[in-house]
Amino acid sequence: MTEKEKNDYFYVCSLIEYIARETKNKRGIITKMLGKKGVEKLLYDAEVDHCLSFEQVSDEVIKQYRIPNGEFDTITDCKYTIPSFMDIGKLYSIMIEDCAEPGKEVDELLKIFSSFISDKISDFQTDVYYQNPSYLECSYEAGYLLD
Repeated sequence: MTEKEKNDYFYVCSLIEYIARETKNKRGIITKMLGKKGVEKLLYDAEVDHCLSFEQVSDEVIKQYRIPNGEFDTITDCKYTIPSFMDIGKLYSIMIEDCAEPGKEVDELLKIFSSFISDKISDFQTDVYYQNPSYLECSYEAGYLLD
């Protein structure tokens, strides 16, 4: 993966996290609504969208893909400091880079965001999102959180 591609994945993963927080949806719902073509378009547009605010791009994506509001709110009642959407986006982009076969990065993005690990990372009442990316990758590949 080139540096540009890494930056584009970081941006798109952060945007997905941002949209999920704004609409109170699981991250897998967002990627399902976008579909593979939508994710590919966001990656294609990422270099230009970097110049815009996340709020503006998020509003446009929510409207274009008709993403409804949900009830998956892991922020409001959280007692601890919440990692930024960009911190979580970086974590996802590292996982994609490490887990994806070359040329299959979009498929891996869709798989990771739709897997159990995404819900675990999004549970800010736990420390899962602070775990070493290697641990999260191994857990993701195993299908459950490793001991």
